[in-house]
Amino acid sequence: MSNLKFDDVKKTGIWLDKEKAIIVNLYNGNITVNTILSRMEPFYIQGGSGTSKKGGPLEVVHESKYLERKKNQIKKYFNQVISEITETNAIVLFGPAETCIKFNKELLEKHKELGAKVKDVVKADSMTKRQVKAWVKKFYKSAS
Repeated sequence: MSNLKFDDVKKTGIWLDKEKAIIVNLYNGNITVNTILSRMEPFYIQGGSGTSKKGGPLEVVHESKYLERKKNQIKKYFNQVISEITETNAIVLFGPAETCIKFNKELLEKHKELGAKVKDVVKADSMTKRQVKAWVKKFYKSAS
């Protein structure tokens, strides 16, 4: 009987890095997979623009603009992922970089209801969609 209740719960696994999020939803025996591309620009800070000294005033201005733009793009990316998981009951985050940790922090600070649903944050190597799907199924099977 308890397995039936657990199957009725929508469980989500999100493989996340700076480039994309692969969202796997398990619900009522069905599996859906959705990919969200971050569309973040590659940023390169180049020195030597306008001053003869490295670290001069122009470099500081360019770096702060770069950081602000990057922050806005990450926020937009995270909001796209959040919009896909609002109806879930359990979340596991995994991926190769610090992006998962930043996303979890965003959930805990600004989306407390979703943040409370995060069951684990796991460091994982790059995976194909098929591997992500299998990983999420295995994670929740061992959790039930």
